[in-house]
Amino acid sequence: MLELGEDGLIEHIKTIGLFRQKAKNVIKMSRILVDDYGGLVPSSRTALTSLPGVGRKTANVVLNMWFHHPAQAVDTHIFRVGNRTRIAPGRDVDAVERAVEDNVPAEYQRHAHHWLILHGRYICVARKPKCGACPIADLCPYDDKTPAP
Repeated sequence: MLELGEDGLIEHIKTIGLFRQKAKNVIKMSRILVDDYGGLVPSSRTALTSLPGVGRKTANVVLNMWFHHPAQAVDTHIFRVGNRTRIAPGRDVDAVERAVEDNVPAEYQRHAHHWLILHGRYICVARKPKCGACPIADLCPYDDKTPAP
């Protein structure tokens, strides 16, 4: 990344949103990883979130996917599904994250966020949830707002 430089990286990522800021952060982060961590990605949330452009959600994705920690990256889908189903209720992403960790059995923690994201993306969608096609409808307290097709 450092050899590419900011302008070189921009050429590769210019089709994604906020590409200039992302390129700037990736180059800064790459310099820190090389200088402070010997080129290795740190395995602590604190160290990860100290890197430019890395927030708690991104740190949790890295911890979960790369280091196999049961960290929960709460996005809009997990927030919605967690609250609708009451699997992980909370007023903010931190509360939902803690609720997933508290309410999902340990053996399912590693993949829980993927399952919840997919459920929220394709079944428990924001505007017209597909409650009639939901495999957990019998367990869900959410008021069915969409009749089965």
